[in-house]
Amino acid sequence: MRAIKHRILIADDEPVTLEFVVERLQQEGYEVEVVTSGEGAVEAAKTVNFKVVLTDLSMPGIGGMGVLEHFTANYPETLVIVLTGYSSVETAVEAMKRGAYDYLSKPANMDEILLTLKRAVELKDLKEENVLLRSQIEQKRLDRLIGQSAPMQTLYHIIRRVAKADSTVMVTGESGTGKELIANAIHYYSDRRDMPFVPINCGAIPEELLESELFGHEKGAFTGALKDRRGRFELAHRGTVFLDEIGEMSPKLQVKLLRFLQETKFQRIGGSRTIEVDVRILAATNKDLEKAVADGSFREDLFYRLNVIPIHVAPLREREGDIPILIEHFLKQHCQKKAIPPKKMSAAAVGSLKLYDWPGNVRELENVIERLVILTENEEIDVQDLPRRMQIPQQIEIRRVELGEEGINLKETLDELENRLILDALQRAGGVKNKAAKLLGLNRTTLIEKMKKKQIDFA
Repeated sequence: MRAIKHRILIADDEPVTLEFVVERLQQEGYEVEVVTSGEGAVEAAKTVNFKVVLTDLSMPGIGGMGVLEHFTANYPETLVIVLTGYSSVETAVEAMKRGAYDYLSKPANMDEILLTLKRAVELKDLKEENVLLRSQIEQKRLDRLIGQSAPMQTLYHIIRRVAKADSTVMVTGESGTGKELIANAIHYYSDRRDMPFVPINCGAIPEELLESELFGHEKGAFTGALKDRRGRFELAHRGTVFLDEIGEMSPKLQVKLLRFLQETKFQRIGGSRTIEVDVRILAATNKDLEKAVADGSFREDLFYRLNVIPIHVAPLREREGDIPILIEHFLKQHCQKKAIPPKKMSAAAVGSLKLYDWPGNVRELENVIERLVILTENEEIDVQDLPRRMQIPQQIEIRRVELGEEGINLKETLDELENRLILDALQRAGGVKNKAAKLLGLNRTTLIEKMKKKQIDFA
């Protein structure tokens, strides 16, 4: 028994003339439904997802053009082929203008119908496959950028906006915030997505090797250059180069990079041939490059060339709401990777991790979760399982104030209590104001303002 390929709808007020067509299509494995009016086609589409519609142009009531317009407006993924016994160039052009996939004249040649259907179905399959692959890849990419906080929502919006611009982007943020993941996402959403994404860490490679990594070299250019080698810019032709930790690049290489950005041409080390490539540059740093420009360690002209579109990634301590989501993600990921039964984390432990300052950001959190997955024997990870520095108290005890016979000065008492609580929070937070503010349920700026007003100096 032949497997059903696709569902086809035929709309014709003279179905007898198409009996042979229907029979042949069924023999070819298509599931065919026939209606005798445009109204019938509209109703049939409410319950069945048709791949292709073959509609007669001349029908009473809703004619073929009406069927075409209904499907293009409401079911744009369905391809419509118009059939008519009143063939003319004008009607063919009009049908194609309104979105028809193709146009056939009646009486239709069976081979022509089968060929047209085959092409339509192949196109439909290709589009569906591309959509599926794109959605799977996109979901994989989005899984790597995790968070629902306001800073992350803003970041998602910016990534989609700048991806198509093809401009140079500078991603700034502390170490461990995921700057390479963001650069990768920008590349994926760009028109260069099908070409290479080539990352290079400028801070991890010695200066004498970094030049060769970027621009390549010819055989014999220096000791150890045993053969020609293409650099990252050549490898990334029509794609994207990600220059991580660009602030670590030496002044000499900064000059060469600037020249390349201006001309999109370069020569390999030891070579005389000029090579021209088409690449998009994304850069990232955890340094304050404006300060580096001011002190002369980074070229001002290169900074402005790279900083066309700046993107700042918020540190994890400013994304407190994302911490539980990240914890759940990393628990699941590392349990699966290490074939360990699923683990969960207690609310108290999650609360402690939310109060921690996370100087290492998301990378530090992932490392902690991986360690806990391996070392914690119980199914539930609790506060006592956390590293000691992360076992932060959830509440500050408010000592009871007694109202004596003569009463109290409420303003002075509340002021004294507030001072004591601020000092207590600072003590427990080891002087870290952001952490102390969280313990008090305040914004960091509010705490600093209160400390200034009260002249609290905690050293």
